[in-house]
Amino acid sequence: MTLLSVNVNKAAVLRNSRGGDRPSVLRIAQTAVNAGCAGITVHPRPDLRHITPNDCYTLTKWLGDLSGAAGAKLEFNIEGNPFAPANPNYPGLFELVRRCQADQVTLVPDGDAQITSDHGFDLIVDAQRLAPVVAQFRALNARVSVFVDSDCSPDALRAARDYGVQRIEIYTGPYAHAHQLGDATLELQRCAALCEAAQALGLGVNAGHDLNQSNLADLLNAAPSIAEVSIGHALFDDALYAGLDATVRAYLRVLRREQEKN
Repeated sequence: MTLLSVNVNKAAVLRNSRGGDRPSVLRIAQTAVNAGCAGITVHPRPDLRHITPNDCYTLTKWLGDLSGAAGAKLEFNIEGNPFAPANPNYPGLFELVRRCQADQVTLVPDGDAQITSDHGFDLIVDAQRLAPVVAQFRALNARVSVFVDSDCSPDALRAARDYGVQRIEIYTGPYAHAHQLGDATLELQRCAALCEAAQALGLGVNAGHDLNQSNLADLLNAAPSIAEVSIGHALFDDALYAGLDATVRAYLRVLRREQEKN
């Protein structure tokens, strides 16, 4: 079954808007895991606009203790730009992944001026920059996933595989937008073709950005071999009305229904 990783950034945004420690990022993560999600995603940024390094360290300790007690591994996925420089409050993505011993690192070409991620890496143009950092993260025993656009070519995927990338994450923002407008046929075809091409090369496929309960099923029906979806913004929007536990379970029901179909 496609796994659900809950991105808890929005809890940190709300906390930071007021200061203090409410809502608790840790408690949010605990609620999501208790409801059945397979892991937690964070996307810290150098300006500390939401998730902070201390959040990462707190989640690392809790997930480690929980996995040890339960005997089952819960995935910790840290997203970020590997080229964003460190500063006195942010140690850099590599150092965060090293300290947290993250299970997966997702490399995203976001900049400080972006409100949210809005494009993927060009796996060929960026190869000279990406290859050495992929090797560094692989040396930490972190699975390396790279954020890519849905029209990423097979040649680009082959190049990425050759310099050590293990998974791609499809940027699904354009798909979600097209779905909202009522015709996502082209984007679904692109996502499905990308997933097929990646798998043929031995690459795993994740997906994320603007996925929600309305568009998730269609994506998984078109590309059932997607290994993992990372969902945050829409999930917390739903949770404002239905509650976090109920919302996580609702997303999991969507995933299970699609697994049963396929």
